[in-house]
Amino acid sequence: MKVKILLVEDDINLGDVLRDYLELQEYEVTRAMDGVEGLEIFKSQPFDLLLLDVMLPRKDGFTLANEIRAINQQIPLIFLTARGQMEDRVTGFKTGCDDYITKPFSSEELELRIGAILRRCMQPEINPQSESGLSTGIFPLGKYTFDSVNHELRIADRRITLTTKELDLLKVLYSHKNELITREKTLKAVWGSDNYFIGRSMDVFITKLRKYLKDDPNISIVNIHGSGFRLEVKDSD
Repeated sequence: MKVKILLVEDDINLGDVLRDYLELQEYEVTRAMDGVEGLEIFKSQPFDLLLLDVMLPRKDGFTLANEIRAINQQIPLIFLTARGQMEDRVTGFKTGCDDYITKPFSSEELELRIGAILRRCMQPEINPQSESGLSTGIFPLGKYTFDSVNHELRIADRRITLTTKELDLLKVLYSHKNELITREKTLKAVWGSDNYFIGRSMDVFITKLRKYLKDDPNISIVNIHGSGFRLEVKDSD
């Protein structure tokens, strides 16, 4: 089955070029011209990946992404924008986007980024060494249950739904539990790149994971200055 992509881009020429190119790469592309139409189409049928321009009529891309994330936390999302400021990139990643590509860009670059994201989404679970749950994707994490299949952290009667990026980041940290993992290795494993802007965005996701895990004092994500992170899980007394 073809991967279904929703492209929300108001630039007629760019939108036509991108749709034609992606269809040549065997993707099924549905086009929307503004944020309101994009949300309506998203609600009407399933998609595998979203391409959203930021500067859209009627509803901007950041607002659209937040509304989509309220419906679906997991679907991969890439922002397309002519704006390159660091603040815009961080805002994009805070909405839960998986990548951010600044115009002008080549169709080939976009297709490579799409492919990289889809491969990460379809990867088998990272194998935490010597942990139960290896075949089910459900792992113990202190007082929590880490359900990587359903994108959830569970503790008592509380369920926390993880975005795709939050899930991928926690999987990487979990697979190196109680070990140092460098920033560079983490960035490349989750984002496929270790550039400065994505590094700033990763810090936002680390903060979110710390908030999710705060109900167990035996769990902490420690920042090793100048090196990386360590997910520390202490044995409860």
